[in-house]
Amino acid sequence: MHGITFLQDLAVVMIVAGLVTILFHRLKQPVVLGYILAGVIIGPHTPPFPLIRDEETIKTLSELGLVFLMFSLGLEFSLRKLKRVGVTAFIAATLEILLMLAIGYQIGRWFGWSSMDSIFLGAILSISSTTIIVKALAELGKTREKFSELIFGILIVEDILAIALIALLSGIAMTGSLQFGQVAGTLGRLSIFLVVTLVLGLLLVPRLIGYVARFKSNEMLLITVLGLCFGVSLLAVQLHYSVALGAFLIGAVIAESREIGKIEHLTEPLRDMFSAIFFVSIGMLIEPKLLFHYALPIAVITVAVVIGKVFSCSLGTFVAGNDTRTSLRVGMGLAQIGEFSFIIAALGLSLKVTSDFLYPIAVTVSAITTLLTPYLIKSSDQIVNWFTRVAPYSVSNSLEVYTLWLSRKSEGAPKNAATQFIRRWTLQMALNVMLVAGIFIAAVFLSNRQPAWLTKLPKGEVGLNAALWFGAMLLSLPLLIATYRKLQALGMLLADLRVKGLKDEARAAEIKGIISTTVPLTGAIGLAILLLLLSSTLLPSGKLLFVLLLVIIAITALLWRSFIKVYSKAQVALRETLAENPPEKHPEIQQQLPGLLKEAKLQTLTIPENSPVRGRLIRELELRTKTGASIVGIQRSGANVINPSPDEELQTGDHVLLIGSDTQLEKARVALTQNG
Repeated sequence: MHGITFLQDLAVVMIVAGLVTILFHRLKQPVVLGYILAGVIIGPHTPPFPLIRDEETIKTLSELGLVFLMFSLGLEFSLRKLKRVGVTAFIAATLEILLMLAIGYQIGRWFGWSSMDSIFLGAILSISSTTIIVKALAELGKTREKFSELIFGILIVEDILAIALIALLSGIAMTGSLQFGQVAGTLGRLSIFLVVTLVLGLLLVPRLIGYVARFKSNEMLLITVLGLCFGVSLLAVQLHYSVALGAFLIGAVIAESREIGKIEHLTEPLRDMFSAIFFVSIGMLIEPKLLFHYALPIAVITVAVVIGKVFSCSLGTFVAGNDTRTSLRVGMGLAQIGEFSFIIAALGLSLKVTSDFLYPIAVTVSAITTLLTPYLIKSSDQIVNWFTRVAPYSVSNSLEVYTLWLSRKSEGAPKNAATQFIRRWTLQMALNVMLVAGIFIAAVFLSNRQPAWLTKLPKGEVGLNAALWFGAMLLSLPLLIATYRKLQALGMLLADLRVKGLKDEARAAEIKGIISTTVPLTGAIGLAILLLLLSSTLLPSGKLLFVLLLVIIAITALLWRSFIKVYSKAQVALRETLAENPPEKHPEIQQQLPGLLKEAKLQTLTIPENSPVRGRLIRELELRTKTGASIVGIQRSGANVINPSPDEELQTGDHVLLIGSDTQLEKARVALTQNG
């Protein structure tokens, strides 16, 4: 019977969602709003009776929607893009969170709520909704514009900071005070998880996918990708991080593979189905009665979210060096709250430190701001133009001067070779230390779990811990040796810089010898202390430790050069992965480019009102098959869609960019504009 109930509930969700979204599509409204409205219609709070019997199953399916949405975001937003917008994302996200925490706390106190309610309200308002924004930008065809890349970067930083914020709130709720040690530990473990996942992923995953792709089986490729997606998401959950973070990370790693275009095409239907269920489940949480009972707080908080986030995100983006137009568009796109807000509100309830009304208020505000998000993004250009017209000349001129000054300063900054080496080596040593920490944390994790295949070792728990410690040391040796070698190089470089200009050669040689010896020695001592701290729960005692240390020393001496080669090969492989040019989204066009470019021409035409293709998808037209020409771009309402998806719908007034020969373009013009 449970299977029949589940099938009935799923049928209700998809049928109602389909009908409502068809209506919204005909009205040219964002489809995500239709999903939420469908959730309200079938939810338990809408009379005369609920249409869903098993809400928990629908919520479970909605988690899959969250996974696919974040995975798709990772596929779209590669690590190259994150590097480009990293500084802006960090500044804007930090400023936004701090400002919204203060605004939320003041609103709570103004309504006479308790300090704990007010603190949690500030946290609820501080994190924007990644899933809602991604869906809205995708529907509007703006995911590849510059401001969208900045938004994605800010959302990633927000999600990472949200995990630290949750740890901070847990400490405040349980102790009544800030536990900075706990928060620092959480941030440290999170950083290690990110580094280990990304480095190992970039080394292994693109090569695994390349190997699977050789079999020319879409089924095999899809199953492999889904296995990676759910596996890393599960790993994140097991380590007490969000499933969304794991899905995004593996998506960003897979985005570096050469098969990214095919992977996006294969996973798109799954993403669309389960993301629809995700947004329907959000709508099911909305209780219409609350709109009246808490009307004033909801209205005030909604206005605060929109104005506060537009201001803080725009300011942070502008301060980081972006122009006024881009900054305002970023702010307009981030003016809502979502899934992390629900998690924070639920945390307060589970710890019994917040009032019962806070969670439904958060859901309602999220729903309202979700409804506003597509319209804010759509109207961002008009608002930016309005601001440009009404802003005093002195203000707009000062803003432009600041942006120009900052860009020139960053471009004209002197590039000192020694400084570059120091930064590069320091970063590499930090990454090595994080990877070593990740290895030992994994060993401790296995020791605590004690899997059956490890418990058969002699001497019971002592033997298990000794084996894990020895294994962790062996895996860490290439990283430790590489770090020590970089410490030696750093010591020699610092010594050369320190004695530069000294005329007394004897004195210079003495100082140089001291510095070049002290730096690696100090670093080696620091590494030894770190290893002791990391392995304190695994470290063998007495004779066993002495024997294992002798074995480690012998292996290090014998295989020193081999370990150096292993590290160098891994470093080269990592650079090659990140250095590769991203593949084209349409490999079938790429294969035909050499012949096509010899006689290719570009032509733009406008889809008329009586066109036979308006309202149809590009894939339905079979334009390349019938005419030989291809659609390579669409301009719609001032927005550009480059390399449009086969599922892009053509609309009246679209300016379509075609590529092909004269004959092919003429055939395409007839097919797109004239009734047959």
